[in-house]
Amino acid sequence: MATIERFYNESDELHRLCQGYGLLEKLRTQDILQRWLPSTPAVICDVGGGTGVYAIELAKQGYETHLFDIVPRHIEQAKEEAAKEKAQLATCAVGDARNVERPSESADAVLLLGPLYHLHAENDRQKVLREALRVLKPGGVVFCAGISRFSSLLDGLVQKRIDDEVFREDIVKNVLDTGKHENPTDNVEYFTDAYLHRPAELQKEVQESGFRNTEVIAIEGPGWVTEGLDERLRDSNKCGQLFELLRTVEKEPSIAGMSFHFMVIGKKQN
Repeated sequence: MATIERFYNESDELHRLCQGYGLLEKLRTQDILQRWLPSTPAVICDVGGGTGVYAIELAKQGYETHLFDIVPRHIEQAKEEAAKEKAQLATCAVGDARNVERPSESADAVLLLGPLYHLHAENDRQKVLREALRVLKPGGVVFCAGISRFSSLLDGLVQKRIDDEVFREDIVKNVLDTGKHENPTDNVEYFTDAYLHRPAELQKEVQESGFRNTEVIAIEGPGWVTEGLDERLRDSNKCGQLFELLRTVEKEPSIAGMSFHFMVIGKKQN
């Protein structure tokens, strides 16, 4: 975890979701949450929630929101942003997704929008999922974000990073073979330690941990190839048109792998 913490201390996670692919990821994630979360009042645990982008917005909507992240810098930034937004987070604390400091059956929803792709070992990912299951009330919903096995390849093609032999040979080919993304360089643009799933693979892990009624939803879907993406996302009419199309294909299995991120949603049995 030290490698991951060092990466986030050196990168700008606070502003990553403000433009381009990141903005599309944020807006689509919020769109999915809005359609699947229970109505307020409800209790949400955002585990591995970074700088609080989603937790703060949900708190403003009236949810009792508990934010945990393993990176102390993220929690400090989340506290600052919550104060700016006048949002009241019920909890904002450093915490490990494998051991969540919340009572059993205390949450209506658990967001796992980061932890599952930062753990190489399936055993660790299962610990995270079982903790979410423990914390959830019967009938509660879990939201599990994954990064596509093919995202490093796609990003390398678009950003011309495959011209770098290290990126091409040591990162992309290793990810395609093993799912493990490991950055042997000091270039933060090459990301950090991560496990990149095939969509059906993460869905299987979620099911094996005890969740039922799982669905896979592409987050960006094919939307990231849109020309003039920033302009479209900042125009409410054009953004609405794009999102209407993305919702139409968001559950299409043949689309999910080309989406940089995807979501597996599952429910705890009553």
